[in-house]
Amino acid sequence: MVKPVKVCLQWSLKFTNLTIGFVGIAMLFYGIWMIRVWQRDAADSHSSLEMLILLKFIHAFLGIGTALCAITCLGHVAANSANSYCLSSYMFIIFVLLLSEIGIAADVLLNSDWEKDLPEDPSGRFDDCRQFVKSNSGVFQWISLFGVLAQGCSMILATMLRTIGKVKEYSYENEGEY
Repeated sequence: MVKPVKVCLQWSLKFTNLTIGFVGIAMLFYGIWMIRVWQRDAADSHSSLEMLILLKFIHAFLGIGTALCAITCLGHVAANSANSYCLSSYMFIIFVLLLSEIGIAADVLLNSDWEKDLPEDPSGRFDDCRQFVKSNSGVFQWISLFGVLAQGCSMILATMLRTIGKVKEYSYENEGEY
C-alpha cells in the first residue's frame, strides 16, 4: 500500500517542482533579453551610472533564475531518491525562498514609500516598467499566487514523501520481531 502512494507523491512533487523550474527558465530568458537591450543601449548611451544600475538588476535577475533552476534540480533528485536528507534540504531551501518572498511582498504592501528604497533610475525605464505592471496587475497577481502556491504545495508534498519514507523504515525495523 505504501509503494503506490509513494510513487504518486513522487510524481506530484516532480510536477509542482516543474512549475518552479519554468519560472526559473522564464527568468533566465528574460535576463538574456535584457542583456541584448543593455548592449544595444550601451552603444547609444554615455552614462555609465545608468548602465551600471541596469547591469546590477540584470545580474540579480539571472542569479535568481539560476537559483530557481538549481532548486528544481534538487527537487527532482529529492523526489526520485525520496532520501530524507535530500527532502529536508529541499524543504529548507523552499522555506527560505518563501520567507524571502513574503518579506518582499510585506515590504511592498505595507510600506507606501517602497519605491524610495530602490536606487534612482536616470533612464526613466523604471517608470515605464511600473506603468506596465500597474496596467497588467491582475496577470502579475495570478502569476505570483501560482508561484507561491506551487512552492507551498511542493513543500507539503516533500513533507508527506519524507513521512512515508520514515513509516517504511519503521515498518522494516519491526518486521524481524514477529
